[in-house]
Amino acid sequence: MRNLDLLGELPVVRKVEVFRSLHRRRSPGDPLVLPGPWDAASARALAEAGFPALATPSAGVAASLGFADGETPADEMFAAVARIAGAVDVPVSADVESGYGLAPKELVERLLEAGAVGCNLEDSVAGTLRDPHEQADWLAAVRSAAGDELFVNARVDTFLRGVMDPGAAIERGAAYVAAGADCVYPIMAPAQLIPQLRAGIQGPLNVLGRLDGDGPPPAELSRLGATRITFGPGLHHSADAALRRIAGGLVR
Repeated sequence: MRNLDLLGELPVVRKVEVFRSLHRRRSPGDPLVLPGPWDAASARALAEAGFPALATPSAGVAASLGFADGETPADEMFAAVARIAGAVDVPVSADVESGYGLAPKELVERLLEAGAVGCNLEDSVAGTLRDPHEQADWLAAVRSAAGDELFVNARVDTFLRGVMDPGAAIERGAAYVAAGADCVYPIMAPAQLIPQLRAGIQGPLNVLGRLDGDGPPPAELSRLGATRITFGPGLHHSADAALRRIAGGLVR
């Protein structure tokens, strides 16, 4: 209940401060679990279930809008984030991919206008890893433009792009923390490498959870070193599969 109690203070405590506080002093086995809504209705359902904050998945939002992952126009994505954030009282962080080519100041302004308190920012573009020094400089510019108004989750795409050396992820993560990132997200990191990543990266560590049972549950990921657990488009995929099962039964 301690996380939910913070939400009662929202009239006097900014949502971004509540969101930051949810990442602090997590006990092993007690991660911050952030489910991913793809529209206003799913956001309301998740907030009503008791989650203290939400994190949109770009792939889930893209699918709901009729786009392939990575092909959502910036205006469409920010409009979707605004509808999601406006539908709930809890803080919402937004996955805005690699920033849509926007300058840091404009990116920050659009996130804040949409009502987001945080963002995921990827370090690969069109399937190619960015130079980590260039990415760190860009994140530093985002941090400077945002001040303390946004919680920046820096995604590390090495594992996603087939670079399985944990040292490469740690090097990037450390550079992003030094640039001002609030959290590091080595997406697709194998569970057995989480302790090594935890030891090499300061601050909160975001780990991708699985909803299909093919991987450790959130509590175990937390004991391995994860601070927060997100699921990418996993919930949207599950909802889509359920709808297809129901629909199939109706036409038989």
